[in-house]
Amino acid sequence: MRTLVGKGFKVKAATRNLATAKFPDGADAVRFAYEDAETHGTALQGVEGLVLVAPPLDPEAPAKLIPVIDRAKATGVGHVVFISAFGVDAVEQAPLRRIERHLMASGVKYTILRPNFFMDNFTTGFLASSVKQGAIYLAAEEGKTSFIAAPDIAEVVGAVFQKGLVGKEYNLTGPEALDHATVASIISKVSGKQVAYHALTVEAMFKGMRDSGMPEGAVQYVGVLYGAVRAGYTAAVTNDVETVTGRKPQTFEAFARQHAANWA
Repeated sequence: MRTLVGKGFKVKAATRNLATAKFPDGADAVRFAYEDAETHGTALQGVEGLVLVAPPLDPEAPAKLIPVIDRAKATGVGHVVFISAFGVDAVEQAPLRRIERHLMASGVKYTILRPNFFMDNFTTGFLASSVKQGAIYLAAEEGKTSFIAAPDIAEVVGAVFQKGLVGKEYNLTGPEALDHATVASIISKVSGKQVAYHALTVEAMFKGMRDSGMPEGAVQYVGVLYGAVRAGYTAAVTNDVETVTGRKPQTFEAFARQHAANWA
């Protein structure tokens, strides 16, 4: 969002709660909830381009996003950019793939972005608290992932709108594939905090997530994701970020140095 504002776009920022949301200067906040169809019309009024993101780890995402795509078409939105996920195009029954297929068949000009796992998961995402305590607990074995930083994804979104890159699909990765032991080592080096990776069994990972109160649908979703990591499907590296933006995505070490204070 900050990237789009910085590039001169007039931005509507959708949020479930207008009272607590914080957005950069230049963005106009508007209430929006996938499950509340009455919010869709106001949010989409006057919109030329829409960035669509599914709720995280939600197996019911198609039921939530497909009506928004249909409303966007009816409202006259000219270009929908859907933030999907790396590898879903190989699994036709995957929730995000079903959304992709609906968007591609909708008649709306579209761009599909499939980022790999976010580097930001270790700083502000679901792994941040355990990293801060000195550990990464996952059932990833020695599988590698070409992690990407959220700001690089945002730069791609901005470039897609600026260049009018429609009818395109881009698989977004960082410049290298790392296993979680290497990630832990890099975080330790740049932050001065000793962080270790503990490879869990799938059952142990599931138990930890259930004990934390994660819904069962999300637990199973995470299980599929890390099954892909163990199988090596998340290790591929692409040049799509550079193709779209003209510059290379940042390395995990550069990202970690920039955010080392998060682990203090």
